[in-house]
Amino acid sequence: MDATDASIDKINLLELDESGLKDFFVNLEEKPFHARQVLKWIHKFGIVDFDAMTDLSKTLRNRLKEMAKIEPPEIAEEVVSKDGTRKWLMRVAGGSLIETVFIPEESRGTLCVSSQVGCALNCTFCSTATQGFNRNLTTAEIIGQVFLACQKLKPLSLSVTNVVMMGMGEPLLNYDNVIKAMSLMRHDDGYALPRRRVTLSTSGVVPNIERLAKESDVSLALSLHAPNNELRNQLVPINKKYPLEILLKTCQDYVAPKPRARVTMEYVMLRGVNDSVELAKQLAKILKKVPCKINLIPFNPFPGADYERSYSDDILAFRNFLVNAGYVVTIRKTRGSDIAAACGQLVGKVLDKTRRQEKFLLKVSGGKACVGKYAEA
Repeated sequence: MDATDASIDKINLLELDESGLKDFFVNLEEKPFHARQVLKWIHKFGIVDFDAMTDLSKTLRNRLKEMAKIEPPEIAEEVVSKDGTRKWLMRVAGGSLIETVFIPEESRGTLCVSSQVGCALNCTFCSTATQGFNRNLTTAEIIGQVFLACQKLKPLSLSVTNVVMMGMGEPLLNYDNVIKAMSLMRHDDGYALPRRRVTLSTSGVVPNIERLAKESDVSLALSLHAPNNELRNQLVPINKKYPLEILLKTCQDYVAPKPRARVTMEYVMLRGVNDSVELAKQLAKILKKVPCKINLIPFNPFPGADYERSYSDDILAFRNFLVNAGYVVTIRKTRGSDIAAACGQLVGKVLDKTRRQEKFLLKVSGGKACVGKYAEA
């Protein structure tokens, strides 16, 4: 077996949280405390060279070189917006590209992380959905986005203070890998992010929200977008499986044991679709029992979209009604739209296993064969 073949069998240590690393060292008949040492070298210090891990014995370092590797995704392209937002296209196993976005602000830096190659769901206002679906990302590919972002930002004196699982994909349909990656984000010897600074956004996978409540303490955001089942069935089709009555009760239960915790209700503003004051009244009514704040998101257009952004006056009227009804409401500032890095615009390059991408491209082209950026996948 040559060196290339041997490397195929090496375990990628980015796949392992503390528990997994302990098992790894025990299987090597080494002490489990090495797990925290290696965890710190990789995630806190960004070290990928085993020889640089100086608190490990030389013998152990040599064993690690033979049996393990530290291999994040490859950055294929970096694009910087005029507002400072950065988007990285990262190549993952199989050839697809995923997208990761960093949004710098005065007091924090937010990293938007992807969980799937494409998305298994089909929310009708989201560009990612048009790309179809290939597979779930591994733990290494998820935490690798954080690892690489930290490496790229450090020389710029920028840092990741918040992570939002709001990139490509539905995180709760890749539950186990996302949970392990978030545990590394939260770990004191990892990225040491406080509970409120790691947020998972879901379209409403009820059974896994219930699991998350038992196994993690990260903040929860719900892609709500409609105040009644009829409209939400159109915008977020998974609502047909988990309707609002069940979903909102699950969200209420999620935050109940957590003092001062609130669910962030995400609501994209679509002109003439979900932005009337009458629908704001319905929204205020259905959220009465759920500790929450509401984030109104002006729709970010993409080629072939069936929707338009709500008028500013309509967004303000919608917000003002909710504020007067006693809710905390923010209007998300659009960032990175000039590089297609804004909310709902992430597409990457997905080797689609469904026919969704093909159908969308035919629609955009008027039924003609497509070439170019999206057809390449």
